[in-house]
Amino acid sequence: MNEKVLKTLEYTKIIEMLANKANSAPGKKLCRELVPSTDLEEIKQNQRNTADALRRLFKLGSTSFGNNKDLGITLRSLEIGSALSIPELLSIAGLLDNVTRIKAYGKRNRDDEPNDTLDEYFEQLTPLTQLANEIHRCILSEDEIADDASPKLKSIRRSILQTGDKIHTQLTSMLGGSYRTYLQDAVITMRNNRYCIPIKAEYKGQVNGMIHDQSATGSTYFIEPAAVVELNNRLRELELEEKEEIGRILADLSSQAAVHTEELECNLKTMTLLDFIFAKAELAMEMNATEPLFNDEHCINIRKGRHPLLDKKKVVPIDIHLGRDFDLLVITGPNTGGKTVSLKTVGLFTLMGQAGLHIPALDRSELSIFTEVYADIGDEQSIEQSLSTFSSHMKRIVYILKHADADSLCLFDELGAGTDPTEGAALAIAILSYLHDRGIRTMATTHYSELKIYALSTSFVENACCEFNVETLQPTYRLLIGIPGKSNAFAISSKLGLPEEIIGAAREQIGQEDKTFEDVIADLEQSRVTIEKDKLEIAQYKESIRGLQEQLKQKNQKIDQAKDKILREANEKARDILQEAKEIADETIRDFNKAGSGSDIRDLEKKRQKVRDKISEKNERLSVGGSPLKAPEKKTVDPKKLKKGDAVKIISMGLKGTVSTLPDAKGSLFVQCGIIRTHTNVKDLVYAEEETVTAPALQRSNSGSGKLKMSKTLSISTEINLLGKTVDEALAALDKYLDDAYLAHLPSVRVVHGKGTGALRNAVHGHLKRLKYVKEYRLGEYGEGDSGVTIVTFK
Repeated sequence: MNEKVLKTLEYTKIIEMLANKANSAPGKKLCRELVPSTDLEEIKQNQRNTADALRRLFKLGSTSFGNNKDLGITLRSLEIGSALSIPELLSIAGLLDNVTRIKAYGKRNRDDEPNDTLDEYFEQLTPLTQLANEIHRCILSEDEIADDASPKLKSIRRSILQTGDKIHTQLTSMLGGSYRTYLQDAVITMRNNRYCIPIKAEYKGQVNGMIHDQSATGSTYFIEPAAVVELNNRLRELELEEKEEIGRILADLSSQAAVHTEELECNLKTMTLLDFIFAKAELAMEMNATEPLFNDEHCINIRKGRHPLLDKKKVVPIDIHLGRDFDLLVITGPNTGGKTVSLKTVGLFTLMGQAGLHIPALDRSELSIFTEVYADIGDEQSIEQSLSTFSSHMKRIVYILKHADADSLCLFDELGAGTDPTEGAALAIAILSYLHDRGIRTMATTHYSELKIYALSTSFVENACCEFNVETLQPTYRLLIGIPGKSNAFAISSKLGLPEEIIGAAREQIGQEDKTFEDVIADLEQSRVTIEKDKLEIAQYKESIRGLQEQLKQKNQKIDQAKDKILREANEKARDILQEAKEIADETIRDFNKAGSGSDIRDLEKKRQKVRDKISEKNERLSVGGSPLKAPEKKTVDPKKLKKGDAVKIISMGLKGTVSTLPDAKGSLFVQCGIIRTHTNVKDLVYAEEETVTAPALQRSNSGSGKLKMSKTLSISTEINLLGKTVDEALAALDKYLDDAYLAHLPSVRVVHGKGTGALRNAVHGHLKRLKYVKEYRLGEYGEGDSGVTIVTFK
């Protein structure tokens, strides 16, 4: 790729942005060396690397490669057996620490996570933890070796401290003893790395020792007393031994590192490459960029592309396609309308994509591989206008025409400008025809109407325009493919205040054909605006309908959920009521079964009243709006008219029976319900409809059909025992018994058939199935006789 186009299309600025995202110096260097590739497989691999790194950034957050330094010289030193310095060893340890952290960052947490292209890079990293720990153990900082680096070093430093303490002890005693009057200051100082004391010049002969220095004024001499000379000599020897031992320790660490030179070099290269890849991902995240698709058919389809150097909050996205329906695109429109931005966006996206960088556009945007990109945009070209001269334009065009081929992408800004319009337009058409005939993908901007006509009349050539709002004199920066643009010079001039007579005179200078062509363009533009407005309204209506449909769907879901909840709660409540009623009934039956002939009737009445209270309480709890549930209106009982044998119903118990005794003063009386004689109150009674039995043989003169009212309740038991009978005998007895029980208004009866072989039970059940007045039947539960009994309920 030629160097000039990289600068013209501002690719170099993108590279500088990329370098700023890298953390390490080697990573930044690799970023600055990035150039577009022409190998499709290499480009796809680089794009996948960037995409996988971006996915990790979104999932795990960013990481740092800051401790990754260029260790090339250090590694060469290890190869030749040289001992490394403290900073060099610390750089190796820092690299290994960073490798450990990055390898942990790249480790996948779950086996079900998909593999990506970066896994192999993370697997190549070798932390060498033992070497890093040894370096950190021995070296505390660039200025300090640990005492525990070796036993000998620890012993030497202990001796240094002891020798120093001895020197200080002796000199301190001198300062407070015989030398006190000779001292300039009562301090111990260092001269030439030896301990001395400051002596006044007039007393220098009084102190036995070596003179190491003199003050600037000559009034003070720094003398090392003879008593500490040997100790100072010993201290110097120990310091030399310490330096020698430190050198041995560094050499030992260097030899340990030299064993792993290949691993260190691989770590350095891999860390640099990962820093470079994650820098591309960081840049893509900042630009809100996506991975483009690539083809080898020289087809471009950019969806909502944004120039990366413009403010992403203000830039207007553009849609551009080239190469499938047409291979040459002519863009027209007023200055400052966005024509040059469109050119640069296509060229820059091509360079970025081939360099493995994501592009700031919608996903599924498509780019192609071009061996060269040529751009005729003057050196002084800004984003709004061209300042280049005709000659500089033509010089560049000549170079492009000489080198461009079918694998090139050519971009021309203001083609043919800077000279006579007629000649410039003719040149522009000829140049575009030359490129078009050779199948070279080309984009050009122009103001010439002749180029618009050329695009309309030539196959595989298309017009495009940058939209401009004449009312506000502001470009909208939208690129519209398929529509030639107007320069709008007259409209803009009128809005800016140019007199109408001048504008009218200018219009007269335009030929009739030009007027007609401009009018057609204006009509097309007006039609396009109307259609787009209609499309926008339709889209809004569709969106509104979708919103209403979604609201309706959510509302129906809520209704269904509420319905299910209500039904579920009602079923649960009904189950609880039935369970409670069953428990009350079971308890009542047990109480009556336990009660013998000698039981106190008052105890039984108390228990019955307790059952009645529970039923009343349940009725009140189930009432709606606070009103207890009421039975259907029936004829109430008048105590004065009540007679023995009257058919009545006990409301609280739901049982029918006949009056056994007349009510007393309090309204209390006994009612015979089957085999049970119940004490109740007249207020809890209503008249029950007696079964009317038709007897045709009993005719009366005053009756047409002879009807007798017969109360069966007194004589029908609530249970029939079929044990010991054959099937035929049992079924005959059962059939008659059920008829009588049904006529007696018994709600249910108990049929005892025993367990045995099950033949009698099956015959009974088969007979019950054929009876229309049987509502349901079931085997007895625990306490009712289990499977030896069938409970029959009437309709």
